[in-house]
Amino acid sequence: MAEHLSNLTELVDWVLIGAVIYIIIVVAVCLRIIYDTRSNDKAVAYLLVTVFLPVIGIAIYFAFGISYRKEKLYNKKIVTDKSARERLREQVRLESEKAWDTNEPAIQKHKKLALYLLNDGMSPLTGGNEVKLLINGENKFPEVLECIKKAKHHIHIQYYIFEDGEIGEEIKNALIVKAREGVDVRFIYDDFGSRSIRKELVDELKDAGVQAYPFYKVHFILLANRVNYRNHRKIIIIDGCTGFTGGINVSDRYVNKSGQLFWRDTHVKIVGPGVYYLQYLFICDWNFCSGKRLKLEKDFFCTQPVTRGKATVQIAASGPDSDFPSLMFSMAQTIGLAEKELLITTPYFIPGSNIMDALHVAAMSGVKIKILVPGESDSKLVNAAARSYYGELLDAGVEIYMYQKGFVHAKTLVSDGQLCIVGTANMDHRSFELNFEVNSMIYDTATAEELRAVFFNDIKDAKKINPTSWKRRPFMRQFPEKLARLLSPLF
Repeated sequence: MAEHLSNLTELVDWVLIGAVIYIIIVVAVCLRIIYDTRSNDKAVAYLLVTVFLPVIGIAIYFAFGISYRKEKLYNKKIVTDKSARERLREQVRLESEKAWDTNEPAIQKHKKLALYLLNDGMSPLTGGNEVKLLINGENKFPEVLECIKKAKHHIHIQYYIFEDGEIGEEIKNALIVKAREGVDVRFIYDDFGSRSIRKELVDELKDAGVQAYPFYKVHFILLANRVNYRNHRKIIIIDGCTGFTGGINVSDRYVNKSGQLFWRDTHVKIVGPGVYYLQYLFICDWNFCSGKRLKLEKDFFCTQPVTRGKATVQIAASGPDSDFPSLMFSMAQTIGLAEKELLITTPYFIPGSNIMDALHVAAMSGVKIKILVPGESDSKLVNAAARSYYGELLDAGVEIYMYQKGFVHAKTLVSDGQLCIVGTANMDHRSFELNFEVNSMIYDTATAEELRAVFFNDIKDAKKINPTSWKRRPFMRQFPEKLARLLSPLF
């Protein structure tokens, strides 16, 4: 009996020692989360899982939560010589001043926004662009294929999702033809989003002379963090003069054929100097994932004067390589500069406190805000977290519409019928903090009014949320949404 009690006492002692060690580890991890995590929302989420999910919570934080913004994933400075970089910065500034010194109302009103993007990322404000909105894949892909076939010097193509379907085959074959004609074709695909093409399709491209590389290759052992930091950009640049960007990946789902889910998305074609910064971003990403050193050469930038277009364009981009979440800051600045109307379309709406505050202030200041979101998202967790924000916005007078025709995947904004944004970034933590993203800022009344008309056409297929009914929803529907909101920085 005494021996049994002795063994039990020894076991209890070891359990107590283990518990103390575990508590010390939890406290240490919590201190690291508080110290290392800039976003309050993200910090709270990781503190919750660390404290309330023993062992698993700590594993989740070290797998997904460690910030790489301070330890840049790569150096995006193509021009490493300091004096040369300063000369380039001065040239970009002078060219930008030519654009914003015009009397165009859209530019004058948003001069602070343009200046922010210039100072933060050295993104030039460029005039003389021809801009064409491409609504849905059935309008985008024929335009892309036509431009690829006309390429003379180079084709640069970068996608988060590139699938080997009917559309993927058409683009693959067109790239192969151009490569065999002697055109330099460079292809970046995200190693996670485009994992289905890693073998056969990529090998076919390489065999034909296309230079193809994955972005931030995913290895099984290192899977967690490498899945977290993805290149979500969709960029095509042809001969330095023509560029495409927006929300539409290369996949058959974006071409709306009868009998399949309707995908509502928006892309944009830019012809002119607005393509320059898209090219710069591509070369940055190319140098990182290929290990080669592609320099800024004259042939990569359109030297032919473009006189057809009147639109002023600026490119906004950010990612784990950025000093600041530039897309979130530029979005908040855009919202703050609105005076009359904001029309926002986003498939994933988890805005966080900064964007929520900006929307709330704008709405309470008399700006009419309408937001179009999916009726049902392709993620139940995202859908629940998004809905937790609706009540606060509805109380402030924001109108929220839930798309019913299919799945709305467009990422657009129209401000006062003067400025419009078409890009790859969702209005959520992942796009603002984790992914490499790009938005086109188009300071042009004609394009903004066209996209405004598209928005009002879209809400004909949407259900407007009734604020009173929404507030009266039962507790058991609202509570899971609030919980999902707390954990939203994790997904």
